[in-house]
Amino acid sequence: MQVRLGANPIIWSNDDLRELGADITLETCLGEARAAGFEGMELGHKFPREAHALAAVLERFSLKCVSGWYSAELLVWGAREELTRLRPHLELLKAMGSPVLVFAEVSHAVHGDLSRPLSERPVLTARDWGKLGKRLTEVAAATAAEGVRLAYHPHMGTVVQSEADIDALMAATGPEVGLLLDTGHAALAGADPAALARRYAPRIVHVHAKDVRAKIAAQARSANWSFLRAVLAGVFTVPGDGDVAFEPVFAALRDYCGWVVLEAEQDPRIANPLTYARLGYQHLKRLVSEHAA
Repeated sequence: MQVRLGANPIIWSNDDLRELGADITLETCLGEARAAGFEGMELGHKFPREAHALAAVLERFSLKCVSGWYSAELLVWGAREELTRLRPHLELLKAMGSPVLVFAEVSHAVHGDLSRPLSERPVLTARDWGKLGKRLTEVAAATAAEGVRLAYHPHMGTVVQSEADIDALMAATGPEVGLLLDTGHAALAGADPAALARRYAPRIVHVHAKDVRAKIAAQARSANWSFLRAVLAGVFTVPGDGDVAFEPVFAALRDYCGWVVLEAEQDPRIANPLTYARLGYQHLKRLVSEHAA
């Protein structure tokens, strides 16, 4: 396993619920990520979006730009229009030498609405899957031609949430479309992250490592909470602090080559970001060491 360990700024500042960590500066985030041991960072809403400025701030902390989330609406716009909308983000990733593009279809999604339960998320028909698969494959081929691999991110509250959704997505798309394995979202959706890792290992091009507190996840499902309500209740934490079995996940990723990014969207007033970043880093470092090819 040839991997590098990165972090997502969502540990410090939440992108969907921006009052969480609003007072934490970008410099604090980057300094603590580096102090915890990480080599790279994904992008968040506090980062500069001009390549020179972004490179300058990351270089101050000896960090690489791993990737950055992109919210797509392929079911609304189509591939050609989406590529036009994607262009500034893609050019930034290319300028920063980022190998992957974190990509999620958010047409009619509910993950950013505190008041809307997950039961109201959009569900695709067979015809929709064919449309999405064709358009997504076209976009992925275009970004790959420019040196950036598309990593599709299944996410709670979106059209690709469950294990069945992931299976449908992989069946509907060509090999150009890579899969981002997010252990936290998979577990919260009721899927087995290790089974997904085994099934789709050749197509997994990026990994988000976060843990789930099973008791809170069960409560969120039974009470039909919104995604953000579950986040506020503490459903996510870093690997080693929850109930996801990471050993079989990393065993299945034995031949994986790329970034493993620590995530855990929590309230930083309750879960000190540096404390949890260090805990997660040490757990991931051990897992990578023990399962190296």
